[in-house]
Amino acid sequence: MKFEPKWIAWEITRRCNLKCVHCRSSSALEAGNHPDFSLVEAKRIIDDITSFAKPVLVLSGGEPLLRVDVFEIAAYGTEKGLRMCLATNGTLVTDAVCEQIKATGIRMVSLSLDGASAEVHDNFRSMPGAFSGTINAAKLFKKHGISFLINSSFTKRNQEEIPKIYRLAKELSATAWYMFMIVPTGRGHDIMNELISSEDYEELLKWHYEMEKLEDELLVRPTCAPSYYRVVLQQAKEQGDDFKRRTLQFSTGGSKGCLAGQLISLIDVDGNVLPCSYFPMAAGNIRKQSFQDIWDNSTLFKELRDFKSYKGRCGSCEYVNVCGGCRARAYAVTGDYMAEEPFCGYVPMRMREEKKE
Repeated sequence: MKFEPKWIAWEITRRCNLKCVHCRSSSALEAGNHPDFSLVEAKRIIDDITSFAKPVLVLSGGEPLLRVDVFEIAAYGTEKGLRMCLATNGTLVTDAVCEQIKATGIRMVSLSLDGASAEVHDNFRSMPGAFSGTINAAKLFKKHGISFLINSSFTKRNQEEIPKIYRLAKELSATAWYMFMIVPTGRGHDIMNELISSEDYEELLKWHYEMEKLEDELLVRPTCAPSYYRVVLQQAKEQGDDFKRRTLQFSTGGSKGCLAGQLISLIDVDGNVLPCSYFPMAAGNIRKQSFQDIWDNSTLFKELRDFKSYKGRCGSCEYVNVCGGCRARAYAVTGDYMAEEPFCGYVPMRMREEKKE
């Protein structure tokens, strides 16, 4: 398999006007020890990336709209031929912001919505008014003809909201809805006891499979849930749902589970290049090395791409090539990013056969 960077999230600020319970970067309104880099450095980083690849580049945070030069960064990325995207909590979106989004060539905006009501969403985001701000942003995006997707993160405190948020995403005319299964990094460590159980996790993925079969308007995708690609193949085979087509799609790289350090990565505000947004270990630093050097030569990325070295059930699993288990979740829970996915209850065929012997 050829490993090329297809999607990079770029933390252009650690600052945020919210204080969400699951925040991977523990963002706050003040930058603290993680100050914003300059516009000059931002352009240098874009030049570095585009000298090697042309991935989707998502301006993220924190809250990227807190940077006064966010649209200068976006315009420069567009000029260099990148597909620029923006990830926002929505609370700072106005008509003027929408006009700048269009003018600078941003192709897609992602909004965060973690409850179908103000009571649930505002609790999750630790800010009264967050829900109304996000809903208003969605309406403004629709008014201005801006494509947007909705990301929703779930723990025990809001997992009952899943079908309600899915329906709300459709009502708001989102292009896509991504169901995120929490990875306990940053402030997420503080809610470890709120993580959805492995049993519920499996049932939610089966629910998603049935929902997706009927969905023809909205792109839907479980995120940070690599086990879904095992569930898809199992359910398709069991139900006779065009199993061959789905098998071919996954085996040719059309879609798969954990992509950390394989097709995606994160550049944080300090210049560290991480395997994904939820994996708090750096493969290198873009202020000291080129992005290409880190991508091609870092020990961390090479290990993540070596599926044969995965441990435990993941290492024995017949679905490892389409799933791989969440490497960030394995690291957060066990301290070993090569360990088995801690929230997958599937026992591989090989292990079952060995037990019989």
